[in-house]
Amino acid sequence: MTNQSWYSLRNLLIASVSVAAIAIPCVAHGEEEVVLRAEGPRPAGFESSLYPIEIEPHFTFGPENIYGATGFGGGLRIGIPLIVGAIGRVPDNLALTFGADILHYDNCYFANDCGANYLMVPVAAQWNLFVARRVSLFGEAGAFVYKGWFDECGPDNNGCAAPSDFGVLPTVAIGGRVHISRFSAFTLRIGYPTTTFGLSFL
Repeated sequence: MTNQSWYSLRNLLIASVSVAAIAIPCVAHGEEEVVLRAEGPRPAGFESSLYPIEIEPHFTFGPENIYGATGFGGGLRIGIPLIVGAIGRVPDNLALTFGADILHYDNCYFANDCGANYLMVPVAAQWNLFVARRVSLFGEAGAFVYKGWFDECGPDNNGCAAPSDFGVLPTVAIGGRVHISRFSAFTLRIGYPTTTFGLSFL
């Protein structure tokens, strides 16, 4: 083999190795892109809707139409996402939310010398929309079981009639969260039978 043939063969081998070194990563990268595209692009902030559970301790406000006077108390909500998805580029989920609230009312409908304590146990479906990095909105609907304990509302109290002390009623609410970190948020809920404000731990 002449020197010229040897140099030609060596140059061909170098060129082949160089092409292979460039082509193999490109092919691998192309395969990776195909896999990612097959899964579908995820909207920005999609991970915010993937929390396993929400724990929400809160203060509770009860409007006058429940017992006849404004009530105050506190409670806890638990939310468990059941379905996670997106509407266009907006992540969302459907969660089951349930919990309990205890409220104290100082007065009844017609007198100032009686009061009541209520235990309210709501169960609702909650639809969450993660509209921005720091903001999510939700609406919920379901039912709540209530149990009341009344003090000083006896037959001697003129005009003071205690309402039903046990029953089931519908509950509806809208609300939102301001996310202060990846795993916590301030949460406001406005609805019937209660309005709540507290912290959510996601």
